[in-house]
Parts: sequence; C-alpha cells; structure tokens
Amino acid sequence: MGDQRRSSGPGAAWKHGSWMLLTVQYTTFVLLVHYSRMMPPTGGKRYLTSTAVFFNEVVKLAISLTLALYEVSKSAPPSVPATSLLSTLAANIFSGDSWKLAIPAALYTMANSLQYIALSNLPAATFQTSYQLKIVVSSVFGFILLQRSVPLRKWGLILLLVAGVAIVNLPVTNSDELSLDGAATHMDFPRSLEEWKSAKLQGQGLHKRSATYEGIEEDILTATPSMDRIVGILATLGSCAASGISGVYFEKVIRDSAKSTSLWVRNVQIAVYSIFPALFIGVVFLDGEKIANGGVFDGYNWVVWATVVVQALGGIAAPFFAGPGFADARNVASATTIILTSLGSVWLFDFEPTLTYLLGTFAVLVATYLCELPSSDPKLRPPPIRVGRYEKESKSDQPSPASSSPKEISIKLPTTPFLSDAGISTSRPTSPGVTRSGASRSSSGGYF
Repeated sequence: MGDQRRSSGPGAAWKHGSWMLLTVQYTTFVLLVHYSRMMPPTGGKRYLTSTAVFFNEVVKLAISLTLALYEVSKSAPPSVPATSLLSTLAANIFSGDSWKLAIPAALYTMANSLQYIALSNLPAATFQTSYQLKIVVSSVFGFILLQRSVPLRKWGLILLLVAGVAIVNLPVTNSDELSLDGAATHMDFPRSLEEWKSAKLQGQGLHKRSATYEGIEEDILTATPSMDRIVGILATLGSCAASGISGVYFEKVIRDSAKSTSLWVRNVQIAVYSIFPALFIGVVFLDGEKIANGGVFDGYNWVVWATVVVQALGGIAAPFFAGPGFADARNVASATTIILTSLGSVWLFDFEPTLTYLLGTFAVLVATYLCELPSSDPKLRPPPIRVGRYEKESKSDQPSPASSSPKEISIKLPTTPFLSDAGISTSRPTSPGVTRSGASRSSSGGYF
C-alpha cells in the first residue's frame, strides 16, 4: 500500500505527464523552424540561423539565471543583500566541475545550428523521422561512457530503426519534380540582347533584380528557397550525433559529480558555455559580413521569435528529462511527435506521404516506442539475492539456530570477576556483590 501511495504522488504524475510536454515542444519546434525557413521573407530578407541560435542561448540564460537566483534566495535570510546572492550564485556556477559542461554545451550549439540547416533542406516530417537516429547514438555512447549494457533485443530494434530511416530517405523519382528542378537550375539571367529576346519569346517573366548576377541568384533563392536533400540528410546525421553525445556526456557529468548541484544552476552553466561558440563562431566568424550589411534582426518576425522561444524552452527542459528514468517518456513523446509532425506537414506544407515514407515511418515508430533505456541500465537494479546460499542443505546434520532440536549448540562465555550469574538478566551490568533475581543459566554454564 505504501508503494502505491508513493507512485501516485506528484513526482510520479510529473513523470507520467512529461511525455505530453515533450511532445508539444518537439512538434511545435520542428514545424515552426521549417515554416520560418519556407515562408515569404520579411522585407525581402531571410533571417540568419546563426543569430537565431545565439538568441536562443540568450533567452535560455535569462530564464535559467532568474530561476536559479530565486532558488538561492529561498534558502537565504531576508536581510541578505542582492550582491551576496549574486556572488553566491556565481560561486555555484563557476565552481566544482562546471568546466566539464563546456563540451556538451558546444555540442548542443552545433546540434541546434545543424537542425536549422536540416529543416531548411528537408520536409518537417522527413526530418522528424530521421532525427530518431539520436537513439542509436545515445545507446552506443551510453554503452561506451556509462558502461550501460545493451541487450540483444535492443540491438535488433536499433537495426530496425536504421532500416526505417533509410527507407524514409530513399530518393523519389518524380518526373515533374525533376523537370521543375532542372528548369530552376538552368534558368539564367539574360546577359545579352539576343538572350533577352529569346527569353521574351519563351515567355519567361522577369522581375526587377539587383545589378549583379550574384545578387539576382541570391534574391531568387531567398524568395523561393530550394531544398537539397543530401545537405539535409547530412545535417540531420550531424545533429543526431552532436545531440546524442552531448546528452550522454551531460548524464555522465551529473553521475560523476561529487557535489549535488541544482538543475537550474546546470542550465545556467550550459547556457554560459553555449553563448561563446554561438556568438564568436556563428555570428561573428560565419555571418559577420552579412550582419554588418543588413543588421542582426534582418528578416525577423513573430514566427522567428516564437521559434527562438520554443527552442530555448526545450533546452531548459532537457536536463530535467535526462537520464534513463525518463527514457520511456522520451520514446513515447518521440513516437507521438512523428505522427503529429506528419499530419501537420500534410496540412500546412502540402506534404504528400509516399509508400516508402509510410513503410519506413512505421518501422521507426515501432523501434522508437520499444527502445526502452531503463531496462538496459544495470545500476537501476540491485544485485540479485541468491536464496540458495542461505538455505541449508537437506543432508546437513547441523540444525538451524531457531530449531528446538536437542542437538543445539551451547555457547559458553568466559567468566570475569565482575560478571556474576545474576547480572545477565538485564542490559545493565551488575555490580560486584549485588545479586539480581530472575537470571538463570543452564547447568553447563551456557545461555542455551
């Protein structure tokens, strides 16, 4: 009865309801990112993904820092000044093993950047199905870094998952799509009078563009972005690898840490270490020239900001659902997200599921739902108790200590000058020369 009451508490309810929160976050993020990359750009300019990743870390840092400061203030007296609270929080953030989180933080930033690239070149449904390869990466590196055993059943499910993703990403040979892609690829701006006349005779409408051919090509790609399946698949694989490794490494840091640290402080640590690669590598090094010409917020609208906020909330929630205890919730959420993303892609983006997509998605759904990490973690279960070693052998002549057999073993203790026969009846030692009543021994001097 006690276990039943314990399992029905708020912790169990939070654990059972976590898959719904994860499902909402996964589905909303994937659909928003793909829509923000496919929708008509604001002001003729499309936003830079490096700035979106950077602002995601800024929002995550602001929320985590506020809640971590509130958590510290609850355990402090009301008279403590704000400067002392900030210094205490800073000491918790940059002390101990916080430097170890620089590795998963950099991997998280890489995974977030690659997700934007993948969703710019793949349909949302295809990306969501292919992204389940993160389970394969988590299982392999969990086996390497955490010594987590992987049973044969799970290896079979991993092979089924890989096969399903491969079927989903099989190229579709559609003559209409190939002809449209070829026309878009070979459409050049007329650079001579003869080409201009030929273009007018063929009925190719021209729009006002910039003076250079490079500018025209960039405007065309901005207005009607084309998707490169190979680039999308490679970006998805890279994002799965970076996200899977970072999750396992973060779990290893938490398990090996000698000091118990709040998850809000851990979120602040990850956000702090993630801002540096997002700012200096993404914003400054890769897109510094474009930002200098157009500005940081060029191409931003409410969809882009909603994408940033949803991604930040997912990054904040990730540490709370890390570990094998929430593996079943993550698997159920991933399987549900595949279904909802496919339906959302059909409704929002006119996605047409093919037979190969449906077959591969079904295999991925089965493998994702059945891949349960808790059953493969040996540290979650106590060692088995061998009852046989405690049972007496049937042919043994030695009786049990609780037996009333006449062959009982008599234990005799050596006598001392201060230990009389009468002083054994209570837990208090007897005094010399004082006789206590109620104590008795056997005739042989033993207690039994």
